[in-house]
Amino acid sequence: MANRHRRIQLLSSVACLALATACGGGTNDETGVESGGAEDGRPVEVSGGVVSGTVSDLDPAVAVYRGIPYAAPPTRQLRWRPPEAVKPWEGTRAADSYAPGCPQVFREPESYFGPGADTIDEDCLYLNVWTPAGDAAAGLPVMVWIHGGALTRGTGALPGYRGDRLAARGVIVVTINYRLGLFGYLAHPLLSAESEHNSSGNYGVLDQLAALRWVQENIAAFGGDPGRVTIFGESAGAWSVSILQASPLARGLFHRAIGQSGGRFSGTARLRDSSMVGPSAEEIGASFIEGMLASNQRLTMELGEDVPVELEFMRRATAGEILDYMARGDTPFRTSENVDGWVLEQSVYDTFLAGAQHDVPVIVGANADEATSLDFSREPVDLASHRAQVQEMFGELASEHLGVYPATDAQSAHKAALDSATDVGFNWEMRTWARMMGTVSSDAYLYFFTRLAPGEDSALGAFHGAEVIYVFDNLDLTPWPPNISRQFDGIDRQLADLMASSWVNFASTGDPNETGSPVWPRYDASEDRVMVFGDTAESIPHPRSAHLELLDRYQESRRVGGGG
Repeated sequence: MANRHRRIQLLSSVACLALATACGGGTNDETGVESGGAEDGRPVEVSGGVVSGTVSDLDPAVAVYRGIPYAAPPTRQLRWRPPEAVKPWEGTRAADSYAPGCPQVFREPESYFGPGADTIDEDCLYLNVWTPAGDAAAGLPVMVWIHGGALTRGTGALPGYRGDRLAARGVIVVTINYRLGLFGYLAHPLLSAESEHNSSGNYGVLDQLAALRWVQENIAAFGGDPGRVTIFGESAGAWSVSILQASPLARGLFHRAIGQSGGRFSGTARLRDSSMVGPSAEEIGASFIEGMLASNQRLTMELGEDVPVELEFMRRATAGEILDYMARGDTPFRTSENVDGWVLEQSVYDTFLAGAQHDVPVIVGANADEATSLDFSREPVDLASHRAQVQEMFGELASEHLGVYPATDAQSAHKAALDSATDVGFNWEMRTWARMMGTVSSDAYLYFFTRLAPGEDSALGAFHGAEVIYVFDNLDLTPWPPNISRQFDGIDRQLADLMASSWVNFASTGDPNETGSPVWPRYDASEDRVMVFGDTAESIPHPRSAHLELLDRYQESRRVGGGG
């Protein structure tokens, strides 16, 4: 791996300091650390030891703790295993800088989603905390952010995810790292065989669960209420939120959920059997490992010819060697969670259909023009090839698709392709999520983001990820992409204030509404109304209702043909 990596060294310790559980102020007799009061970044006792933070440079009433370990480094023999308990350290650990992101293939810096992370390292299971609490008795609601990036890229340290301004509204914000790509989602028969659950491939999900358990055990020391935890995320972060809501292992770890532009209702891979999304996770993983080891001259020499693949050699490969092979793309790898009978007992769709998901209120929604900033949007589209692709994908529904998404020339075909991709990948997922909450008692709130970010790329509309900095009220912190200049106006700032307040209200009470703001009604499938966040904010009938009804029939035909 290139020397762009930075490792946060854990200090060794002969004993683990006691876990802070006090719900009020006071002093620990053994450590002398005050258990209440994080407003100035003073030391706080957590699992593994004591951490000290800093004062926010955006708001002096907010303390920030960066780079707190929530699990042991998943390296060497811990690679491709469930996360283990954090290793204790002696003294006070300075939580004043972000940890590296988890290993990933970098994007171009000019990407709409940035390079993914500035630095990477396998030792990456860390989280960050923003708190306005004056003492541990504050009992503030907690918001845990799961970053996006297709489960292959990203980090909880991106500037747009800074929690200072949400925290200033009276919540504690936590952002996390979790294992990505092959490191987080490799399933393999040998890995399943060594697992006490006969499972493999869901390590990224298990990391997220470990971070949520850390929050349950430690957030009270920062002034948080472990009984009011909201998980929220965008893109693959929202995929993860839907997975966690379906996972039996997440019971009691969160109490509200927010999914922005991503769900897993169109199918879930299975560990050992094929599904509507393709071959089994073990089959995909075994093919990749065989290709990687065969192409690695160093490991081939050590392994010898015609010797079966062994876990020892899988774990002997360096992170750099794995990433290099992934970047080459010689053997495709599908980065995805899987139904393994432990982390997931059945597909996300089937879990919700049975009403077996965690019965917590949700906010879910998507943007009007999600696909415009994604890589395939720059591919040329001509009318003939577009119609052929629609026919191949939609079959007997193709003519109806061409009616709902009209295409008469190359320009309209390009727009139809983008609109269809936006609805298939995002709007259908989010409305389905809201509708399937009808199998439990908790409320769902559905939104539709339409605001055009000011800038020379305004023709892209409300593209994928455009809403994130409004939710965090971080308009001035994130030039995205870096070569685009944006001049936000009063409408943008009012919208950011409204969205941030709505998200915080929801985290506090399970209802995003507050006096003086536009009324956001609970989702009712019979009315199919959404809260539009755009130049104005109002509840209206879903603008894509006819399109999504078509996609309901399309997805049903896929389920009949390929299972959940």
